[in-house]
Amino acid sequence: MAKTHEELKQMATQVRRDILRMVCMAKSGHPGGSMSSTDILTALYFNQMKHNPATWRRDGKGQDVFILSAGHMTPVYYSLLARTGYFPLTELSTFRQMGTRLQGHPSVRKDLPGIFQASGSLGQGLSAAAGIALAKKMDKDDNLVYCLCGDGESEEGQIWEAGMFAVHAGLDNLIAMTDWNGKQIDGPIDEVAGIGDLAAKWEAWGWKVIVADAHDFASIEQAFQLAKAGKGSGVPTMILFKSEMGHGVSFMAGTHKWHGAAPKPEQLEQALSELGETPLGDF
Repeated sequence: MAKTHEELKQMATQVRRDILRMVCMAKSGHPGGSMSSTDILTALYFNQMKHNPATWRRDGKGQDVFILSAGHMTPVYYSLLARTGYFPLTELSTFRQMGTRLQGHPSVRKDLPGIFQASGSLGQGLSAAAGIALAKKMDKDDNLVYCLCGDGESEEGQIWEAGMFAVHAGLDNLIAMTDWNGKQIDGPIDEVAGIGDLAAKWEAWGWKVIVADAHDFASIEQAFQLAKAGKGSGVPTMILFKSEMGHGVSFMAGTHKWHGAAPKPEQLEQALSELGETPLGDF
């Protein structure tokens, strides 16, 4: 049953609590982009994507597929997989620990349910998603493939090669998303590589482009519905979600300094206080 926007907000708050607690416990990880993409992926996993942990299979047949191209953003990924029933919530406490299934980047080596593709070498995920989308077309599987990229990651040439291929192959079952928070590990993306107008770039390749507010659930869900409506058009869709790195916590918001830094215990306490508790409970 679909969640209301208020329920999604509550879940997103809990996911952000999970992200910060996981990264603080591990003393490493990437909270900034995880926090900026939390609302996007909360809406995707709870209201938009066709998936079922009980029948999940790695070949993706008979279900929608999600690929995390920006593979360092595992804190949000793992939290949502746990919160939607792919593995126990208590396992979140093993994030980045020796021998864990919850590695720093998604891995398929230990058969963690919900993970279709190892990722983390930036730029590769959209190629994998395009390949899966093509396979679904060949298999006459009517389900969709989703892929989340980063805006800093989009400096990688392989992203643009995959974009060109997806148009050539008519992959209208591919819905890509970009967490457009304007920051990357070294600073603002415009200062690092001058990535410019992403909407104009994707449109020039021949993609259907939708720009949405990454922190407004009405905007997020409208964007997904518009993207799904493109099925049958012969054109892939890119949703550019305008977001804020570190969203939800005052001292983390809008700065690249929290791209890959773990909060100290006293910082975690402040962050959790700002976010507030939810009835869903911490892991």
